[in-house]
Amino acid sequence: MSDLFDDPKPGQNAPEFTVSEISGEVKRTLEGTFGRIRVKGEVGRVFKARSGHLYYDIKDDRSVLACTTWKGQVSSLSVVPEEGLEVVVTGRLTAFGAQSKYNMNVDEVAVAGQGALMALLEKRKKQLEAEGLFAPGRKKPLPYLPQIIGVVTSPSGAVIRDILHRLRDRFPRKVLVWPVAVQGQNCAPEVARAIDGFNRLTPGGALPRPDLIIVARGGGSIEDLWGFNEEIVARAAAASQIPLISAVGHETDTTLIDFVSDRRAPTPTAAAELAVPVRLELMAWAETQGARLTRAAGQAVQQRRQRLNDLARALPRPDTLLETPRQRLDRIADRLPGALISGVQRRRVHLSETAASLRPATLRQLVQGRRDRLQNLSSRLSLRPIQREITARKDALGHLAQRLDAAQSLRLDRQRQTLAAAGRQLEILSYKATLQRGYAVVRSGAGILTTKAAAAQAGPLQIEFADGILDLDGGTADPASQSAAEKPSGGGQGSLF
Repeated sequence: MSDLFDDPKPGQNAPEFTVSEISGEVKRTLEGTFGRIRVKGEVGRVFKARSGHLYYDIKDDRSVLACTTWKGQVSSLSVVPEEGLEVVVTGRLTAFGAQSKYNMNVDEVAVAGQGALMALLEKRKKQLEAEGLFAPGRKKPLPYLPQIIGVVTSPSGAVIRDILHRLRDRFPRKVLVWPVAVQGQNCAPEVARAIDGFNRLTPGGALPRPDLIIVARGGGSIEDLWGFNEEIVARAAAASQIPLISAVGHETDTTLIDFVSDRRAPTPTAAAELAVPVRLELMAWAETQGARLTRAAGQAVQQRRQRLNDLARALPRPDTLLETPRQRLDRIADRLPGALISGVQRRRVHLSETAASLRPATLRQLVQGRRDRLQNLSSRLSLRPIQREITARKDALGHLAQRLDAAQSLRLDRQRQTLAAAGRQLEILSYKATLQRGYAVVRSGAGILTTKAAAAQAGPLQIEFADGILDLDGGTADPASQSAAEKPSGGGQGSLF
């Protein structure tokens, strides 16, 4: 009885909680007490799940805080956590009751101090350099005079005005501006998309593809320029098929895009100067080259004229060259009349000598000799050779006729023998030879009877023997005579059909 009135033990009157209730209370207490907080620490293990959620640790020298960034929050992070990076994370502290753990849902990550940013920049720089993106051999030369220049920058800043003003002063060109955010969390993806977008344009299309790209931004702190240190921007610049000039910040500012670009300009204005030459300087240079060309042509003509004069002095005068031929012509002209007279006289004498030998008797002798020769030739042209040839042809024809007769006779003999052999064979196969051996053929009209029943029903019969035909009247013979007729006669040499 005394136990009923004893005081309970300390804590016995405390309420009882289920596991889920206590987990819920702890979660509400954490979220209600801390609310939205900021935590500074070093990023430890980082793990990205297939679902897209990001899990990582924030630690110091004594403790570790588990952090989670959901898939929908990752894209809004200005800095993606990397192991070893010192950051300040902002979010809400909550508990995961199923495992009795608490963690922090982070929706914003910032680098803790400029030193951490520089360390991250150095890490990325070494990684990209190891991949060969900084190699001089992969950098493309800039076009000397691009027709179209693409500018990636903010359309509202002073940078684009400086570039356009400088291009107009030096050499006016067509400019395509791709507006982007030049700082903040949207800077890196927009700049990367702009570089890729310029490369995707079709050359000569409605919106032509640029021959040169300028990525420009004014000066600022390392945090302001951090978008140009992102890996996606550096890789987009390295993958560009169009030559690219980076002009980010002032001359002392350096970003990752400066290392992968084909040319770095210290300022946006310097980028415009690198993009195009000075038009007035080109015109002055062209005029200078034209003047030099004119002077060089004049000097060349003058030198060749002087050389021609020097060579002309070494040549003899035309009068001197013609003196000897003129003298030779004069001497020949003096000798020509005498030579003509002498030649005519010699030919007259020769003609007189030849005419003296041309007498009528001589001509008659010549004609007589030609006539005798013609008669000789006529006598030799007789019919004897032709007759001999005709005789030879007749003999050959008679010989061929004899051979033909002999061949024809031989052929007829062979055909005659073949026909006789065929006749003998026909006689052997003929039924006449069978009749000679004692057989007979029984006919009734035009038909041949081969059975007794057919003979009994037939009319007048004709029996053909080897020596003739026997006519019989119709009817049936008596059995005795029939039996006698069916017996073989003469030693079995004859039968009746």
